[in-house]
Amino acid sequence: MTPTAVDAVLAGDVRATAALLRAIDDDLPGASEALRALYPRGGGAFVVGITGAPGVGKSTLVDGLVAAYRADGERVAVVAVDPSSPFSGGALLGDRVRMQRHATDAGVFIRSLATRGRQGGLSRSTVGTVAVLDAAGFPLILVETVGAGQAEVDVADAADAVIVVTVPGLGDEIQALKAGLLEIADLLVVNKSDREGADRAVADLTGMLALGARPVPPILRTAASTGAGLPALVDALERLRAAPAAARAARRRRQAERQVLALVGERARDVAHDAIGSTAAPGPLAAIVDDLAARRIDPWTAAEALTGVIR
Repeated sequence: MTPTAVDAVLAGDVRATAALLRAIDDDLPGASEALRALYPRGGGAFVVGITGAPGVGKSTLVDGLVAAYRADGERVAVVAVDPSSPFSGGALLGDRVRMQRHATDAGVFIRSLATRGRQGGLSRSTVGTVAVLDAAGFPLILVETVGAGQAEVDVADAADAVIVVTVPGLGDEIQALKAGLLEIADLLVVNKSDREGADRAVADLTGMLALGARPVPPILRTAASTGAGLPALVDALERLRAAPAAARAARRRRQAERQVLALVGERARDVAHDAIGSTAAPGPLAAIVDDLAARRIDPWTAAEALTGVIR
């Protein structure tokens, strides 16, 4: 990527932004340099993460939020993560279809990402994608996680506010609480609240959260397919957006620590993977894995040997 391309992104050029995001996702030459140049120019966007189990209506909720904010004239970017096939590695990036009414709106930018095997509900390039959209001048960025279940807590490291979505009768609220999903929520949304059991879902969530040490976040009801409850959700988000600068800075400091640790971990895994190699093309430390498989050494000894290479 050239300095001209970076300038174009900073100027809000949609084509240049899309090209850079594609380059980052594919790890093309020059992409990381462009991202490093853009990162200091961001920090002004309000990033909202939307997570929850499959089938709770996250995409419909995002679609409704986009419509609500666009009605007020605000430009919105959407980063939607889809699961990759464990067999083919491909992904159905269907969010442009689900949000078709916004696809031709110049004030809306929709970017779909594949997880590519990444756990935690996000793609490996999510943080970089958000940073580019932030630098490109989008004041509001919505990040929808993959919907893989109860372990989607990585979104807390990429967002200024997290919405955890559930529905009546889903039956996994307790499991979500055990996994920590509810613990990252700044807002809890019981979607499809026009269904039977909405009162019970709200009561159950209130009771479980009251047992925790942290303050109970607001619990809102929506029926995203009809738009019911969306104005109240937007109001709640705006209150979070208006949080004191010191609180926002403290949150971003915690996020920065977790992000850098995650990146170090990813790079360490890449180095270790290269050192091990594959069966067809073994690396210099492939013998460690062979010894472990044959139980000539233990996993802790193997890990220490690989850690020495990483250092």
